[in-house]
Amino acid sequence: MNEVTEVQPLNHYFLFLRFSDGTTKEINFRPFLGEGITQQLLDKKYFAQVNIDEGGGIYWSNGFDACPNFL
Repeated sequence: MNEVTEVQPLNHYFLFLRFSDGTTKEINFRPFLGEGITQQLLDKKYFAQVNIDEGGGIYWSNGFDACPNFL
């Protein structure tokens, strides 16, 4: 499985991602934010607290996550 090895928050709710195969992507997360659990991520300081989980996906401490296959 191709896992996230690096994640960096960018402006306007974009994330830079590097995967274990060397592929890089910039993904716009704004379309996924604003309702329910994702509302908290509209706070840009909170959005910037993204982490990599042990399964190779990304997550925030409020429980919102994305698996590497989705990314």
